[in-house]
Amino acid sequence: MGDTAATATRHLVLLHGMGATGEVWLPWAPLLERRWPGRWLAPDLAGHGWSPPLTEYSFAALAQRAADGLGSVRLGPNDRLVLLGHSLGGVVALALAARQRGLPVDAVVGLGIKVAWSAAELAKAEELAARPVTWFATRDEAARRYLRVSGLAGLFAPDHPVVDAGLRREDGHAQRGDGRWRLAMDPAAFAVGEPRLPALLSAVDVPVLLARGELDPMVTDAQLKELGVPVATLPGLGHNAHVEDPAAVLALLDAYL
Repeated sequence: MGDTAATATRHLVLLHGMGATGEVWLPWAPLLERRWPGRWLAPDLAGHGWSPPLTEYSFAALAQRAADGLGSVRLGPNDRLVLLGHSLGGVVALALAARQRGLPVDAVVGLGIKVAWSAAELAKAEELAARPVTWFATRDEAARRYLRVSGLAGLFAPDHPVVDAGLRREDGHAQRGDGRWRLAMDPAAFAVGEPRLPALLSAVDVPVLLARGELDPMVTDAQLKELGVPVATLPGLGHNAHVEDPAAVLALLDAYL
């Protein structure tokens, strides 16, 4: 019994926000090597990065695609999952942890989840989802748009390696050596809709912590506290607290280190 428990591993699953990719967690690698005792992985959500698009986007469908990807992870009989998701990824983490899905989840941390949506915001999301793919003449133009769409402008330079995963190039004429660039994200993902946090939380039996950066304009402490689960506020940080201060966000998982 003791030997079996000793071989158990906690796998940390990091889920990115709308428009980003799993590469946004790459700067965490040195920190995780020092502080996280088990394995970790940062998949691309459906329609982002290298993950194929869905025919229709919903939080359940995004969670199912993520769960399918977790099927390739070799879990021992006592291994557990800790889910940390940012914004959209936080909602997907809650959907993954639902009791009916049956995954061996120990806990969920949702960072920067937008709780309240106005009719105008939902209409704008539908409008963005209906737009055709935009092509750019240069990588720099596409990179700057990617950083704006993903909310990462000012946090990564356009030439940062993290940005590469969010871009795709279509080669032009071979002799000219030209081409054009687009975002890797499927625009239709914007139509995922409004997360129903109370329903998602009621379907989860494991501990949930909802966190936000103190300066995050997308969600307030009061909105999170109304949901009846523990709330953590990270001083001086904004919506992308996981990029601004990885150590502060990782500290939210101290109980599982």
